[in-house]
Order: sequence, then structure tokens, then C-alpha cells
Amino acid sequence: MIPAGVVTAGRVTHESGSVDDLADASPESQRAGVADLLTVPAVEEAYVLSTCNRVEAYVVATDAAVGRAALEEFFANVADDAVVVTDHDESLRHLLSVASGLESVVLGEDQILGQVRTAYEDSRSAGGIGEMLEAAVTKAIHVGERARTETEINEGIVSLGSAATKLAAESIPLENATSLVVGAGEMGRLAARSLADAGVEEVVVANRTVSRAEHLASELETDTDAAPLSALDQFASDADVVVTATGSEDPILDAQHFESDGGVDAPGRGDVDGTDGDSTRVVVDLGQPRDVAPTAASLPTVTVYDLDDLESITAETREQRADAAREVESMIDREFDLLCEQYKRARADEVIAAMYESAERMKKRELETALSRLEGEEFSAEQREVVESMADALVSQLLAPPTKSLREAAAEDDWSTISTALQLFDPDFGGDDGPIAPPLPIGGATATETHLEATDDD
Repeated sequence: MIPAGVVTAGRVTHESGSVDDLADASPESQRAGVADLLTVPAVEEAYVLSTCNRVEAYVVATDAAVGRAALEEFFANVADDAVVVTDHDESLRHLLSVASGLESVVLGEDQILGQVRTAYEDSRSAGGIGEMLEAAVTKAIHVGERARTETEINEGIVSLGSAATKLAAESIPLENATSLVVGAGEMGRLAARSLADAGVEEVVVANRTVSRAEHLASELETDTDAAPLSALDQFASDADVVVTATGSEDPILDAQHFESDGGVDAPGRGDVDGTDGDSTRVVVDLGQPRDVAPTAASLPTVTVYDLDDLESITAETREQRADAAREVESMIDREFDLLCEQYKRARADEVIAAMYESAERMKKRELETALSRLEGEEFSAEQREVVESMADALVSQLLAPPTKSLREAAAEDDWSTISTALQLFDPDFGGDDGPIAPPLPIGGATATETHLEATDDD
């Protein structure tokens, strides 16, 4: 039968909601999220992408209303105005955009592509990937790869977290250094990953919610530790590099955090380059408002950088990536059209297969009837083969024109013609429900995007 699934997606992201909204939206795991969605009757496929900055759920259901109801339940713990729901076309296009890095906090960042892949594997293992999402997610991964190999979307330093590491490296050698990242949000995550990639010996992640710090620490490929903000006295005094990225209204670090006995002059602890004496500690404050009190900068062994110091590092590559983003958008447009054509071909082929199966049943029945009448006649195996070949040729010739017409009708979204053809070749195809309904509107529908509480009249 014609696939009648409709893709509907819902999301909570750094743009639509707060950190608390993201926490409320996060499932126990991506697999668990998919499993929950698949328990909804008439939801045939599901895909969940959950990161520090986005929780997105895609479902394939019998119609959009079923998909929206499933997503409403999935995001039931989240404030309605933080949830964005998109219909079929916009959901597919958005997924391509996410994998390409155009929806990330840092334009063109690479990590999201790996996260899309991991979510794909998780969704598959939970039984959520069928023909429709298989095509959509693999297309998104393909587009993401093209964006990064054929454009400069991920060139240069645009991430403030990466810029913080670059700035610190200009002041002290980072190899074998000890680092502290305060804040486990997106900026903190990028800074921690950048420091780990730069070869620091240890990364300590401190956060108000320790579980988030532990989650971030577990993602890093170096020695790590997680701590509550109440332990900053201990860890700040031991760190060679401190990067802060919290949403605190008041400073969380001041001069006292860098003056304890365990600090830069502690016995047995020399410079990060292996020499004895006072060490220079680099503190990069990414907070807005400031996370580090001005008094810290007055210490002779502490160098404090703020957002203004980082702006010059990121400005040039931000402009470079903006130009690349326009190239990626054009790439997404082309790949989206190809995805739509892929769906249409698949639907036409499924309709044609149903038509041929119906014709094959009729051919077989009539052949058996005709041959049974000839059983008493002198009828050789060769003659039998000639009759069967003639029947096959008649079926092929009769179905060739409608096959061509059906493919053209699918390409033009003419599902009325397809329905009529199927009714003619198999009157029982539509069952008691009458003619089949058009499947989802691909490539010709007007995409809509609403928040969860929105109605058609909004």
C-alpha cells in the first residue's frame, strides 16, 4: 500500500528555551525517548536527538494530528512556549540544517554531526528507524559531511570556548597543564573539549548541578573530575587555566580563590613548564555578566581575559563562516529536493509493485484455468511455456503505460490519479474505506512552524 506516514518534529533548543527547559525536556536516554514515542498508537517511526543545547524528537505517524499528540506527551514537562513543533517539510529541512551545523550555538561546529550519527544508531537499536527516517537521517548525515568538506563552515575559530583556549595558549604552555572549567553549558562544554584537545593533563568541570558536570567530564578524552561550585576554593587554586562560563548574576570567583596555600606557590608545584617559582595562571571569563571579580586581575600571578579580549579572535572567522553558511543553505535546498524526489520514487515504486502483484495474481489464476482445460489435449511443455510467456508479455505491455503514468503522477504529487489507477486494477485495494487518501505532502506543502500551544488559527 502507499506509505501514508507524516513526519512531525518537536524541539527545545538553546534558542527556544532556558537551561531548565532543556533539562525538563531531556529523556533518560535517546533510546528511552524513542521507545516512549513508539508506544503511541499509529506512531510508526521515531528519532530522538538529545544534546546539551537541544532535545529534538521526530515521529512518523499516520497523520500530523497523531504526531503532534505524541510530541505533546513527549514534551509534557516543558513550558509550552519553549517547544517548537514543525510539520513535514519543515521538519525534514530542519534536520538537514542541524546536521550541517547551521542551528548550533557555534555556527558550523563539528560535534553535532557525530551526535546526529549517535542518535541514529540509538534510534535504530530501539526500533525507531523505518524507511522514511532512514532516508531522512542518512540524508542529513550526508549533507553534514558535504558542508564540512566542500565549504569553510567549520574553518577558523568562532567558538568562544576555542578562542579561550587559544588565548590561554599564547600565555602559557597548555601541555601537562591543569585546567578548571566552571559551567557545564554549551560554552563550558566547548571550552572543556578545546582544552582537552590542546593536551592539558586534567580538566576539572565545576557546575551548580554536579550531574551535568559529570556528564560533560565523561565526554572528554583526558583525565577529568567533576565538582560542585562549593569546591571552587580547592580547584581554582590548583588550576593553571580557568575558564568560566556560567549564567550567574554575581561573580563566582575573586582574588581569594587564587590565594590559598594550594595555589601557584604551593610546595612541590612549579611552573607548568617544569621550573620552580611563581606560575602565571590564566583566567578566561566568558560570563555575561562577569564570573570573575575585578580583584582577581590585581594579583601579579593571574592574567584575566574577558569577552572583549576574545572578540578580535572570533570576528574574522565568524564573517568567514557566515559566507560559508549561505553556501550550505543552498546545498540544503538542493539536497532537500533530492530527498523529496527519493520519497516520491519510493512511493511510486510501492504503488507499482502493488499493481503488478494484483496483475500477477489475475494472470496466474487465468493461466491455471486455461491450462486445466487443455489437460486432455496433446500439450507439450514447450507449448505450455509459450502460453505462459505470452501471458507475461501481455501483463508487461498492458502495465507499461500506467507504470510510466504513475511515476509521473508521483513526481507531480498527483495522488488522485494513483488512487484511481489502483482502484481500477484492484477494486479491493482501498478496502471499505473507499479510495486511498493522498500521502504526506512532500515538496509542495507549505511548511509551518508553531509552538506547542499554537492552533491553526494562530
